[in-house]
Amino acid sequence: MTMDHAQTLPAGPRRSVELDSDEALRLLGSVSFGRIVFTRHALPTIRPVNHVLDNGDIVIRTHEGAALTSRARQADGQGVVVAYEADAIDPDMHLGWSVMVTGYAHLVTEPGELARYRALLNPWVNQTMDYAVRIRPDLITGIRLTAANGIQRSGT
Repeated sequence: MTMDHAQTLPAGPRRSVELDSDEALRLLGSVSFGRIVFTRHALPTIRPVNHVLDNGDIVIRTHEGAALTSRARQADGQGVVVAYEADAIDPDMHLGWSVMVTGYAHLVTEPGELARYRALLNPWVNQTMDYAVRIRPDLITGIRLTAANGIQRSGT
């Protein structure tokens, strides 16, 4: 495998603009892929996952042997602290957005709700995903990267 290490330089400087929580959640709901961050053996662990946004909560599917399933099952009633990040940043133009959510994750245990998430969210991996995890956001932050002159790409 060969890799092209030549990097395209952006057209100019970029400006980082903070997003309000409503806009950040709207953008998060516009994509289906993100990264969940949780602790495993007292160290940060990151997993790429697909998600659905449901009434402001982030829902992912998982399986019996997954570290996140185990952590969420062992957590007390408050849940397990996690972070979730999703973005859409053009790799050539360096324009787009990034959203970070911090909150508590819980296993979805109600059978009707679990069945609903099974129908709404199809895992990308070829593995049985019998569990769903709901993240209730406590802190929602986001940035939009724009050209310093204010021009931005459509759809970002």
